[in-house]
Amino acid sequence: MYDWANSVYNLVITTTFFPIYFLGVTKSAYGEDSVPFLGRVFKNSALYDYALAFAYLSIALLLPILSSIADSQGNKKRFMQFFTYVGGLACIGMFWFRGENVGVGITCFIFAVIGYAGGLVFYNSYLPEIAAPEDRDKISARGYAMGYTGSVILQMVGFGLVMYFSGKNPPDYVSGPIYTFLLVGLWWIGFAQITFRKLPPNKPSAEKFNYGFLTAGFIELGKVWRQVRKLSVLKWYLVSFFFYNMGVQTVMLAATIFGSKMLGLPSDKLIITVVLIQVVAIAGAFLMSKLSGRFGNLHVLMAVVVLWIFLCIAAYGMASLKESGHNVEFYFYGLAVGVGLVMGGIQSLSRSTYSKLMPVTNDTASFFSFYDVTEKIAIVIGIFTFGYIDELLGMKNSVLSLIVFFVLGLGALVVTYRKQTQAKLS
Repeated sequence: MYDWANSVYNLVITTTFFPIYFLGVTKSAYGEDSVPFLGRVFKNSALYDYALAFAYLSIALLLPILSSIADSQGNKKRFMQFFTYVGGLACIGMFWFRGENVGVGITCFIFAVIGYAGGLVFYNSYLPEIAAPEDRDKISARGYAMGYTGSVILQMVGFGLVMYFSGKNPPDYVSGPIYTFLLVGLWWIGFAQITFRKLPPNKPSAEKFNYGFLTAGFIELGKVWRQVRKLSVLKWYLVSFFFYNMGVQTVMLAATIFGSKMLGLPSDKLIITVVLIQVVAIAGAFLMSKLSGRFGNLHVLMAVVVLWIFLCIAAYGMASLKESGHNVEFYFYGLAVGVGLVMGGIQSLSRSTYSKLMPVTNDTASFFSFYDVTEKIAIVIGIFTFGYIDELLGMKNSVLSLIVFFVLGLGALVVTYRKQTQAKLS
């Protein structure tokens, strides 16, 4: 139910409505793609990417401190609640963003990202506590499927609002998105109450913490790193996850901007496309869970990363066709189906694979903090690189550069598999 509650932010706002709305209202307010912010003029799509990178960098610095406190004091449910309210209220705050007040939009967006990402580390760390090892793939996939289902429902509501207000005379292109932002915040906070009532309280760590508040988290992170260094399979898995996740998260976070700005697709078709992605992603999450049970997690992950490489090549080719005057709308729909098929599956399988490879421990929040810090730093590098190359060379080349991340991740996955095979033989 927490996936059901918080996924509407990630998939309704970040993936669908907010990037389209942000590009549209800032261009309308300033008459061009360049917008002022903090004394400098940015390309609006690049500013969106930089805001994402800053938010994820902030949470990467905060999580080690927060998760170690949660482990030591047994109060990670309270941290889940705190980040839920921060994120939900930030989404509600987007209701007042109109384009010319860029600072309001960017600030609310950053806090919404922090609320979403901050809550996930505590949510993810519950998985080993509430599910047996043999059930974790299934439970993880079910969570993602619930998230996608809830998101599709609210996306359709948002789409209806956009169509209703834009169909008025004169058309209103602002009210539909901002009422959707308001609904996302209320949905997130409201349905999360079911999770907060049902989740059991976690047990404090048996180890006593004798160091300062600000240093405790990083000391704990260092302890996790020293354990990871001795676990060859887990170490190489995290290396692979670090690289391929740069590509996965960047594609997910920038796909709507790519469709809007690079391919020139109208907002209604982009929204329909994102709904299509979520519907396919539900099936993809369960499919990857079934395949992992038959072929093993690492085999399936390697195959999925190869598919991501082909999707990036296809996106680059599509952008080239668009530049030469071809109609690429139906190619984009085909690409969306491919992204949806592997999007939910790789996230679900990555999380459950980590929970299987990590050692048995009571300090699950610290270990999942390490996992989430790895993920967040990957996002920072990936989305910042995407935005920077967009400003220098154009978005088409940003997409092509993502292939490097996937290739490095695939290579590390191969090493992980070999290390795991050697460990079983010995």
